[in-house]
Amino acid sequence: MYLADIFNINKQFTFYGVYHRNPINVAIHMICVPMILWTGLVMGTNLPSTMFPPIHMVFNDYLAFDLNWASVVAGVFLFYYYTLEPMAALMYTPEMVLITLSALKFARRPDHMVVAGALHAFAWIAQFVGHGFAEKRAPALTDNILGAAVLAPFFVHLELLYKLGYRPELHKRIDNEISKEVTRIRKEEAAKKRATAKSSQNK
Repeated sequence: MYLADIFNINKQFTFYGVYHRNPINVAIHMICVPMILWTGLVMGTNLPSTMFPPIHMVFNDYLAFDLNWASVVAGVFLFYYYTLEPMAALMYTPEMVLITLSALKFARRPDHMVVAGALHAFAWIAQFVGHGFAEKRAPALTDNILGAAVLAPFFVHLELLYKLGYRPELHKRIDNEISKEVTRIRKEEAAKKRATAKSSQNK
């Protein structure tokens, strides 16, 4: 992948969309991806943060802020989303802020690792089930860790925006690119199967 492609929403969303076309799998991801992000931030608070100044703020019983690796990663993710699609990122900002602040507050509980770890594992398993039984394709994680781990929350957000009528021209363009890519991949897979079958017959 070229560096420029990392900041190209057409290429990134096309790649992601190839692996997420089945409605059941998409629905699973809309639930599980935010859960993975939230639990990941909760668990990320356990990373050593001595290099950061001690900034701690409690807003209420459910929201708090701590300057640590979890909050920094959330900020980096959001900044990256702004480089891809600023308006969609602006609309996603309240969700990211809520996810981050609630995760940082939850991380103050003594059982935060147990709860977050269990939910994190459940969400990943549910996604793999969605890919295996509904999508019938391996998840994007196996081909593109950036798309699977970093961009998934934003792409789930974009999927919802598209359903609400956001930038129909962009949606149509990317859908066309996804269809072309799926056709190309299926042709390659069919060619490999024919080659394998032919090789087996010649033995």
